Amino acid sequence: MKSIRALTTLGVTVAAVLLFPGCSSNREAWHYEHFFNANSTPMIEKTDFGKTADGEAVELYTLVNRNGLKARISTYGAILTELHVPDRNGQLADVVLGFKSLDPYLKGHPFFGATTGRYANRIAKAQFTLNGKTYKLAANNGPNCLHGGIKGIDKKVWKASEVSGPSGAAVQFTYVSPDGEEGFPGTLSIKVTYTLTHADELRIDYEATTDQETVINLTNHSYFNLGGEGNGDVLGHVLKLNADRYTPVDDTSIPLGEIVPTANTVMDFSRPITIGARWAQLKGTPGGYDHNYVINQHHPGEMALAADVAETATGRRMQIYTTEPGVQLYTGNFLDGTLTGKSGKAYLKNFGFCLETQHFPDSPNKPQFPTTVLKPGQVYRSTTVHRFSTQ
Repeated sequence: MKSIRALTTLGVTVAAVLLFPGCSSNREAWHYEHFFNANSTPMIEKTDFGKTADGEAVELYTLVNRNGLKARISTYGAILTELHVPDRNGQLADVVLGFKSLDPYLKGHPFFGATTGRYANRIAKAQFTLNGKTYKLAANNGPNCLHGGIKGIDKKVWKASEVSGPSGAAVQFTYVSPDGEEGFPGTLSIKVTYTLTHADELRIDYEATTDQETVINLTNHSYFNLGGEGNGDVLGHVLKLNADRYTPVDDTSIPLGEIVPTANTVMDFSRPITIGARWAQLKGTPGGYDHNYVINQHHPGEMALAADVAETATGRRMQIYTTEPGVQLYTGNFLDGTLTGKSGKAYLKNFGFCLETQHFPDSPNKPQFPTTVLKPGQVYRSTTVHRFSTQ
């Protein structure tokens, strides 16, 4: 089964006027109508993606912008399964790791493209105390709780609806996490909206409310390779982080509670440098980056540049903007070749990198970190934008 929705002539004309107020509305309107008429590429396509083990239907939404960029998101886990962007010659390639079908996602994977929560990243000793009560969570990462527990929101089937506007094609995913799910208090109602804008941006907006005081930290866990998924490792990507401080961790990747400068350390990406430039200096097993960086001059609710990364062979560039105070750099350290991706190639160590915009790990147990507490009557909001270009 497949359903397609294209913009109407009137809707396209209005979008063109809004997006190009200083241009000829007739010319831009024709451009939109030509690209999005019923006989050409649609803005949104919905297809069947299979069923879960208990028979629940899963759908796949494809978003296309006026420049031909394409994103696919599954109602299972609100997972970004594909993201096609051009190189300097205009050739499109899928730049996120993942699978062609639903079954490998159901069998288990390292959070490829997933919406993670209710608390993304780690909570120490799989517990936290709120209002004098201690909440026990699943210890699914050594002694700690990782990405919401054993069956977090990345393993749920979400409801979806189209919410496109003049900026581009958009789909909103909703899920209600019941009180006590994976040990977290409160019934949490979550909305995640993916928009593929005509400015070549993938925008992700998060919103949530609760009926009891709880903690929350949501992010997207996409693994990127700007050379194309499956096309070698990412150690040659040039990365700059808008962060000159980070939160050092213990042997189980839990922050020590300090915020320290990156200057003159292996952690320093305040100036453009390849991801692998200091690889030999990294310690630990299996080795690599898996650290939270503190974004410079962060102001709650305001967008700020978090990261700027480029792949020199293709010229693809990705800039990430976010309202979050931190970003986790992870370099696919545990990929070991046992998983085969969409291109039919095995995913080896460092074949993808993650830049997870977030509140800091273990914030519920670190009162000195920005709070992750959400109270009844409050609305949790977070936005992250991935902006693509070439150089």
